[in-house]
Amino acid sequence: MSEISMQQARAAVDAALEKSKAIEVKMNIAVVDAGANLKTFARMDGAWLGSIDIAIKKARTARFFDMNTGEIGKLSQPGGSLYNIEHSNGGLITFPGGVPVRDASGNIIGAIGVSGSTVENDYLVAEAGAAAIK
Repeated sequence: MSEISMQQARAAVDAALEKSKAIEVKMNIAVVDAGANLKTFARMDGAWLGSIDIAIKKARTARFFDMNTGEIGKLSQPGGSLYNIEHSNGGLITFPGGVPVRDASGNIIGAIGVSGSTVENDYLVAEAGAAAIK
């Protein structure tokens, strides 16, 4: 199994911080490794305290299921095939802002989770972070 390096994790956080500043939001940004363990974390000055846990859980959720958390959210609505999945694994987050991270070969090596604004902004910032990995 490929593993995200510290250099790659920091590059993801740096890109996410840059995007956050560009759209003028204060974010919490978490990167987990392939085993869904926290690799690095950044909390921008003034970012919501409650979003710390959400960012970490978004990253873990994206890695546990190797898909964007927003996609899991669509499947976990009442009547959906994954209804109530957010109660598994010690608590998952099933709205946008968690994105798997892939290496240059397309292998999933971790995930990034972002929280602190609208879910649309969270997703934009997470995508920017994930795109920084080569």
